[in-house]
Amino acid sequence: MAARTVLMILFLLCTIMQRGQGQLSETFYSTSCPKVESIVRQVVAQKIAQTFVTIPATLRLFFHDCFVEGCDASVIIASPNGNAEKDAPDNLSLAGDGFDTVIKAKAAVEQSCPRVVSCADILTIAARDVVALAGGPSFKVELGRRDGLISMASRVAGNLPEPNFNLAQLNAIFAKNNLNQTDMIALSGAHTLGFAHCTRFANRLYSFSASSPVDPNLNSTYAQQLMQACPQNVDPQIAINMDPVTPRTFDNSYFKNLVNKMGLFTSDEVLFTNKASQATVVDFANNPGNFNGAFIAAMRKLGRVGVKTGTAGQIRVDCTAFNS
Repeated sequence: MAARTVLMILFLLCTIMQRGQGQLSETFYSTSCPKVESIVRQVVAQKIAQTFVTIPATLRLFFHDCFVEGCDASVIIASPNGNAEKDAPDNLSLAGDGFDTVIKAKAAVEQSCPRVVSCADILTIAARDVVALAGGPSFKVELGRRDGLISMASRVAGNLPEPNFNLAQLNAIFAKNNLNQTDMIALSGAHTLGFAHCTRFANRLYSFSASSPVDPNLNSTYAQQLMQACPQNVDPQIAINMDPVTPRTFDNSYFKNLVNKMGLFTSDEVLFTNKASQATVVDFANNPGNFNGAFIAAMRKLGRVGVKTGTAGQIRVDCTAFNS
């Protein structure tokens, strides 16, 4: 009888520990905040009606958040000293509309379910919703994240992909987050939306190499268009669409562009020029369903990176500040 009691106690302890480790779940808020996803989606739709920038800004915010400290809304913290994660050089180009979307959605959720839903989960839901509302696939998201307690600009460098990365560098930085090459290529497809500042790719137009100022892997007609939009010494605030074909629609045009040598960044075009990744790019260019499926799988994997669950972290009341 005593042995049976001990086994029962061990079983209960294991169960509690597993919950503390925090398996994310699609039904995490089914009883505590059953309407959370519809509330967030309504706010996201309203925000998109105000400005299209909401779509790429929110999606990019999710990527940048997850790649530094994990998916814990650490990128949304505001510091009066200018030393929070969002203040790092690599994050200064994050558009304010992404932050605003999460903050407004959090306020709406708090009215229905105070102190229940994390900012990290709201950002995850919103990132899924902007893809769907831009014509991309909809999918179920796993929930149950808690908000992080660390947000430091000094911890960002070296954790985000750069526009001049080669394939090995891209694979390495994604592998740090348990994402494989197919995941990386699929997530790169998010560049079908949004914009980039001219300074991020100017070297491909004016100073690529001593023998060729223009990157030879850049479509010559596209290069001329880019030069017109981004002349030398242009205002660093000037930005252009990353997808010149369907910049406001989530589709597989990004991959078709790569096949036509119209990838904006070196780190985009290398996905096609490198034989190790070329077949996947061609597949996604020819089969939008394959791209959508891979993108969904990669987004769900990305959403598991470095999550805080159980008693770790906190549920912030204000997404921009740690609870006092």
